[in-house]
Amino acid sequence: MASQIRANYSFFISLILIIFSLTIINVVVALTTKEQELDRITTLPGQPPVTFSQFSGYVSVNEGHGRALFYWLTQATTHPEKKPLVLWLNGGPGCSSVAYGASEEIGPFRINKTGSSLYLNKYSWNKVANILFLESPAGVGFSYTNTSSDLKDSGDKRTAQDALIFLTRWMSRFPQYKYRDFYIAGESYAGHYVPQLAQAIYNYNKKLSNPIINLKGFMVGNAVTDNKYDGIGTVTYWWSHSMISDKTYKNIMNFCNFTSEKSSKKCDESVSYAVNHEFGQIDQYSIYTPSCKIVQNETNYLNNNNVRFKNTIIHRKLSGYDPCTENYAEEYFNRHDVQRAMHANVTGISYKWTACSDVLLKNWKDSDDSMLPIYKKLMAAGLRIWMFSGDTDSVVPVTATRFSLSHLNLKIKTPWYPWYSGTQVGGWTEVYDGLTFATIRGAGHEVPLFQPKRAFILFQSFLAGKELPK
Repeated sequence: MASQIRANYSFFISLILIIFSLTIINVVVALTTKEQELDRITTLPGQPPVTFSQFSGYVSVNEGHGRALFYWLTQATTHPEKKPLVLWLNGGPGCSSVAYGASEEIGPFRINKTGSSLYLNKYSWNKVANILFLESPAGVGFSYTNTSSDLKDSGDKRTAQDALIFLTRWMSRFPQYKYRDFYIAGESYAGHYVPQLAQAIYNYNKKLSNPIINLKGFMVGNAVTDNKYDGIGTVTYWWSHSMISDKTYKNIMNFCNFTSEKSSKKCDESVSYAVNHEFGQIDQYSIYTPSCKIVQNETNYLNNNNVRFKNTIIHRKLSGYDPCTENYAEEYFNRHDVQRAMHANVTGISYKWTACSDVLLKNWKDSDDSMLPIYKKLMAAGLRIWMFSGDTDSVVPVTATRFSLSHLNLKIKTPWYPWYSGTQVGGWTEVYDGLTFATIRGAGHEVPLFQPKRAFILFQSFLAGKELPK
């Protein structure tokens, strides 16, 4: 009799624990669903009809300083539950992934010239993946900090750490993406952000038995990679594309120390002469396309487009391809109805939303000299890594990336060959043991803006882990 009572008691207690656990789970799911729904975008002003879901809002990454990062998720157009998650980052430092990646390059919408309405991007990357755009670090776009000193001492390390915190907390809000195949992509100074974040995730995951961020790989385009080789490769591009004279080329190569943080007076004078007297009024991000007339009419045209690497001869403001297109974004995202629809600027930021933050650029504190050691580490870890270059960009040109790659001394798996978009050569590629490199023919700094179809083929091939079509 006593044993029967004990058995009934044990059963009763187990039943209570099960009910309690299910209740807790249901409460957590309900709260998570509520958080997601609060971030849901029903429709954007001037937006055409779409079948996919969108979410945007803030994730706090440092309560003490009041730092919060703004995101915009555009889910896949079909079967989002089966598609991978891709995080897109733009560079700068200080430039917005909403302004560039989402609105000019890989996002589902483009902004009309008046900034009044949107139209669909035929080659949006959310046709094959869920795309998460992040404005990073705090101070970029709608992302903010309540501690003003954060804007004066941002750098690579904090940017990577805050992005990692963002991802872990964002996945708590969107648990359906936990353990999902996850990739990172970006361009320009995100040549630092992307591999540094990948390394932070890799180190973080090693401490866990079942990590929620299922990092599979990353890809970067026209990427800042190594100060020395980027510098040499850029000047070589200028000369080999007839942008500068033989004399200026020799002066820069003789007078400039590409590994020094400070440049000599003769180096500065040589670079300044090239930019202000020999380049002419070209778009340095796409040397064969017409420049924006708005910018051409400005008296400070040449000074505004003076491009210089950070920590070497070229302090860069990688603000993107078309200043006119940038103006459309600034017109649209400063509208109050747009901000309300996106749950943005909820704290009443005291400054206008801009595509790039000059404050962050001027006060960037730490920037690694080279990403090559990170590449070696993450290739050894088995991550899928692709680097690509639009071949008409003179800011972070194809020669810079090739010079950097050559010093990794990689074993060639598939020798250099032309890849195709339909019947046209889309570019050239070479597959190494641990890394794939590709060029995109006729593309400038923002590859998907100039060659959207070719960029889409590149992205599809990357996700599939297949070589580019021959």
